[in-house]
Amino acid sequence: MVSGLLQGKLPLGNGRRAGNVKQRQLTHVRPVVSEAARPGQDGFAKVHKQKNKQSEPARPVSTDALASYSQGISLSKELGYKPQEQTSVERPEMSKAMTPFRKTKIVCTIGPTSCSREDLFGLADQGMNVARLNMSHGDHKSHKAVVDLVKEYNKLNRNNVAIMLDTKGPEVRSGDVTEPIDMKPGAKYTFTIKEGADGKNGRISVNYDGFIDDVSVNDMLLVDGGMLSLKILEKTKQDVVCEVVDGGVMGSRRHLNIRGKSANLPAITDKDWLDLQFGIDVGVDYYALSFVRSADVIYELKAYLAKQGAAIGILPKIESADSVGHLSDILDAADGAMVARGDLGAELPVQEVPYWQSRIVQGCRKRGKPVIVATNMLESMITNPTPTRAEVSDIAIAVREGTDAVMLSGETAYGKFPYKSVSVMATVAKRTENAMLTYQGTRRFGSEEAEPIDWIVAPKSESKSGSMTQPGLSEMFAYHATTMANTISTSLVVFSRKGHMPALLSHYRPDFPIYAFTENRDIQRRLALYHGITALYMNFSQDAEETFEKAIHELKRRGFVKGGQQVAIVQSGKQPIWRSASTHAIQVRQVAVDPKSSSEDD
Repeated sequence: MVSGLLQGKLPLGNGRRAGNVKQRQLTHVRPVVSEAARPGQDGFAKVHKQKNKQSEPARPVSTDALASYSQGISLSKELGYKPQEQTSVERPEMSKAMTPFRKTKIVCTIGPTSCSREDLFGLADQGMNVARLNMSHGDHKSHKAVVDLVKEYNKLNRNNVAIMLDTKGPEVRSGDVTEPIDMKPGAKYTFTIKEGADGKNGRISVNYDGFIDDVSVNDMLLVDGGMLSLKILEKTKQDVVCEVVDGGVMGSRRHLNIRGKSANLPAITDKDWLDLQFGIDVGVDYYALSFVRSADVIYELKAYLAKQGAAIGILPKIESADSVGHLSDILDAADGAMVARGDLGAELPVQEVPYWQSRIVQGCRKRGKPVIVATNMLESMITNPTPTRAEVSDIAIAVREGTDAVMLSGETAYGKFPYKSVSVMATVAKRTENAMLTYQGTRRFGSEEAEPIDWIVAPKSESKSGSMTQPGLSEMFAYHATTMANTISTSLVVFSRKGHMPALLSHYRPDFPIYAFTENRDIQRRLALYHGITALYMNFSQDAEETFEKAIHELKRRGFVKGGQQVAIVQSGKQPIWRSASTHAIQVRQVAVDPKSSSEDD
């Protein structure tokens, strides 16, 4: 067992003080650590039947990223599962629980291709960590069926899948046209807020009365994120006259954007409120909130959730010109974020998207909050069995920047190759992680262009008098636990009821997996989004030693550790388990060698 003492600012092995964070490295450092005594629509079912025909004010609410959660869900005994043959999409061989060594998580959108029991279970076995419900499609009945399937799968203890509800949000769309319009460059068309314009005589209706007020002469009007573009020439009280710049075919109900501007619409529509309440009722883990323009709407939703007694993480989708202008405030208020590059690339010049992606990822990293990079990551695999080389590089860049998760949309919702898409994403992410570790050690800095990751809760001057606050002490402990695990090249094992310490350990990006044991099913699912964490459900006993041994046995049974291997057990966090509130400890244990395997080293 390794032991030591934490006093004030903890010295690192090379003599530097822990308070000098910007020069810290997590590898090649000899730690001095261990205990501290401190005071202190149409449903999916209809579409699925047809998929063979297709290719396929005061702000009293806490903003803590891991605030209180509801109690866990009682589970039934393990249910069996046998995949069935299908011909509509390719099907992989079902495997056992996925290897824990891929630290970047995968979010999969569930749709016609993936909403059946066998298809969803196949995605989960292939590596899906979060199931996304896209509320722009389907109805509550079909989404409820998906939630039930995810919970059924989680009961099998093969993998751990969280549920994310993605709101539709406010949208500006064109009206119905009698027939598709072939727009040629130089041709002029009129978009009007007057009802009844159906494309005849070059007039097309818009569903948003404020459209006239939001646009200006010389603005660029984008259709479906830039598939068509028109320059605004003039406007009246009801009409906007445009000239086609980039032509194409204009159909009904197309999405409209103004380059560089956000529509003055409420971030949460009436439909969204109904969907959010649905999420509370069925027990989702995260909301992906569309078209957030400021932090106010996040505080409003947090207040609503508090009144409902619900603990659901709020991940604003950064996808508008206004959202990047208020990025810092939004990230402070939220529980994480999503880089929604589709609409972001429509409202901003496309060349600015990589810059803002890095800013959003690093902004979440600094705050210790999870971040998802989304949109077009493997778009070509909707119809093709292999990705483009640019798509592979796109995934690798997101991983190197330090994202917690990468997301698949149409690839798994209605694509021909959903399982190959997940497999490609998992393989690229894992290979990139291994390369980072092999050639330079896992860097805390994200990309080389990004600022160093600093404290989430910075140590203050009060720590000099031996009275550091609990949040600061927990974080310092997480940093040194990570340093120890990296130095001895081993995994971290942590026990948590609220998820605080696993999240802190994830923030410091240890080189090896974090195994987080919890007796709360909600916490287990929520931790599925965090980088490097494999969350496992287990009932804690009153005796710490008994629980430790039970946990190590479970890790060994699953093949996560083997006899003779060392693991670092962390006891810290906001809620004491088998310790006093002022005591924090790290211990290194050797996994017992199986008597049947005499070949393992002592």
